[in-house]
Amino acid sequence: MPWYVWLILILVFGSVIGSLLALRDAAKKLPLTKEQLERIRQRNAELDARERKEKD
Repeated sequence: MPWYVWLILILVFGSVIGSLLALRDAAKKLPLTKEQLERIRQRNAELDARERKEKD
C-alpha cells in the first residue's frame, strides 16, 4: 500500500480512539441524593413487576 493510505488509516484510527477517550473522560457520575436514588429504585421495581405481569 502507498504511504498515504497508511497515513489516512493512522489518522482515522487515531481520531476514533481519541474520540472514545474524550467520551470516557466526559462521562461522569451524576451526584444523586438518597431520595432520588430511592425513587429510581422504586420506579425500577415497579417497571420490573409490570414486565413480569405482562409476560404471564
